[in-house]
Amino acid sequence: MDCKRCKRCGCFFISNNDVCSKCESKDNNEIIKLRNYLDNNEVYSLDEISNNIGITQANLIRHISSDEFKSVYKNLNKNTLSKGFNNISISL
Repeated sequence: MDCKRCKRCGCFFISNNDVCSKCESKDNNEIIKLRNYLDNNEVYSLDEISNNIGITQANLIRHISSDEFKSVYKNLNKNTLSKGFNNISISL
């Protein structure tokens, strides 16, 4: 295990996770909200998702960049480009 910096709050911790133990439950709750939102809505931009479910764009990008949401990212990128939105730039 390495000493890491939490991707959410910035504190240092030792773990195999990307977030500290304090932020892990927040991440899990956001992922559930994101999954539910994507299952029930057609999405065109990160702004739309962020505004509707209350997840910051930084955390939203981090979640969508994960393996679990790779297909969503590809569809989101395709939809935003075809709908004229240019505010998404996620490097995987």
